[in-house]
Amino acid sequence: MARKEPAAEAANPGRLKQIALTYSMTSKADPKIGLVLAAVGIVTFGVFLAVGFLIGHPVYLGIAGFLFGLLATAWVFGRRAERAAFGQMEGQPGAAAAVLDNMRGWSTTPAVAMNRSQDVVHRTVGKAGIVLVAEGNPNRVKSLLAAEKKKMNRIVADVPVHDVIVGDGDGQVPLKKLRTTLLKYPRTLTGPQVTATNDRLRALGDLMSNMPLPKGPMPKGMRMPRGGRLR
Repeated sequence: MARKEPAAEAANPGRLKQIALTYSMTSKADPKIGLVLAAVGIVTFGVFLAVGFLIGHPVYLGIAGFLFGLLATAWVFGRRAERAAFGQMEGQPGAAAAVLDNMRGWSTTPAVAMNRSQDVVHRTVGKAGIVLVAEGNPNRVKSLLAAEKKKMNRIVADVPVHDVIVGDGDGQVPLKKLRTTLLKYPRTLTGPQVTATNDRLRALGDLMSNMPLPKGPMPKGMRMPRGGRLR
């Protein structure tokens, strides 16, 4: 019998450990997560099983109910874990950049502009064009956004530029809705155009190489860029 590769042997325990860690973190913000997941799985299985008895195929529908119960439980767990993660990240410097960095199809450069009060603007590029995402005091970040939009219009005048201020006030976008907000923008660029736009923006150079890092906690895994300017 062939021996399993070490990587294959470690893969499954790694996933289980990650799921357990995610559950532990989620349960701290959502203490009822265990009861909710159990209820979803049991109800889904029960509905399928009941239908199976009604039509005379309890075994087949029971198996289907078990599988769909697992899928429904996994989906609910993912949604509630995401909500708990957003709740823990909200208000932390760089939280928006962490969300953007996990979006497929978007190329994000965190902290392209910031001021001494730690208000910051992140830039992300996708098929919807360029989106400038600001975190901080809404009155102060407006000037940062205006300056950055002016710069974008000089460099990539043919690319749409959108701006978003993350927050819970009027005209702002809550952190948990940032991803869906960006996905609602119309797609006006092709893949090659997105690549060309990123190349032109990279040509700006390392404008933040000598900028001091802001104080305060940053989300784990966030990368500070080497492009931007202290204002």
